Amino acid sequence: MLTALGLDAVAETVYRAMLRHPAAGVADLGDTVGLSEEEVRDALDTLSELALARPAAGDAGRLRAVSPDIGMEILMARQQAQLAAQQQRLEASRAAAAQLISEYAELRPAASHPGVEQLVGLDQIRDRLAVLTREVREEFLTFAPGGPQTAENMAASRPLNEDLLGRGVRMRTIYLDSVRANRPTVEHANWLAGLGGQVRTVPSLPTRMILMDRQTAMISVSSDDTAAGAVLLTGQGTLTALCALFETIWESAQPLGRLVPTDAHGLTGQQSTALRLLAEGHTDEAIAKRLGVSHRTARRIASELMDRLGARSRFEAGARAVQQRWLPAHP
Repeated sequence: MLTALGLDAVAETVYRAMLRHPAAGVADLGDTVGLSEEEVRDALDTLSELALARPAAGDAGRLRAVSPDIGMEILMARQQAQLAAQQQRLEASRAAAAQLISEYAELRPAASHPGVEQLVGLDQIRDRLAVLTREVREEFLTFAPGGPQTAENMAASRPLNEDLLGRGVRMRTIYLDSVRANRPTVEHANWLAGLGGQVRTVPSLPTRMILMDRQTAMISVSSDDTAAGAVLLTGQGTLTALCALFETIWESAQPLGRLVPTDAHGLTGQQSTALRLLAEGHTDEAIAKRLGVSHRTARRIASELMDRLGARSRFEAGARAVQQRWLPAHP
């Protein structure tokens, strides 16, 4: 009962026994409460440290229990002193944190436009995202291009995802179709789904983007190097457009557990996108980045499409695709 005041259960038991049997020695106390002499002596040491036991008058070898009214006052005063010291440490920590935040705000580059904040480097992006994630209450939407996710990125995102889903935040993520062939990314996506998140895939995505409560958007400044930096956008008009973009792509995306459908010509969305990029004159490297696949896979997809069309060049493949209505004449 007195644990909250700093007195452990064994010491409390011995203290109560001393009050009931003032003349009892160590051995007698042990027999009374069912403890060994060593346990009783340890309890007496604790009681002495807390000033709940003092040497008996005329018998320096025996301790007597301080009366409960005085003993409880001693314990409560001691507890109050500890709480006051803890409060002082807390206030000092809060002041130090406020000073650190103030100094960091001075170092952070000012936004060049209202509603825009620049983030430079992966560490700054992750730190800012961690702060923003704690403030999310309803919805967390993500474009995750780049194909299979790195083990580092997935490991870094797990605590954030667990926190969001644990608080009941609605979480929707769109990956590229190429992740379906990558077991670690699929396992990560299934882990998200198991916690309540929703995952879909599409052939290509415009950029890496995170939308939080439809009030804040984080977008990569470079589609080629997403770790280089990002911008935070809070303008209402911009957010409305970005949310509409997400919803449009979400409606066309396929749930991860469902087979990717093919069109009337037997092309998957990935193949159709590759064919369009091929007809537009993009290189294998550019196609690979858009699809989130390796350079070798992009070259294989292009070769298979050219073979199916009976084309010997990319230009001819584009022309034949239009003739056979695989692609619109006026995209």
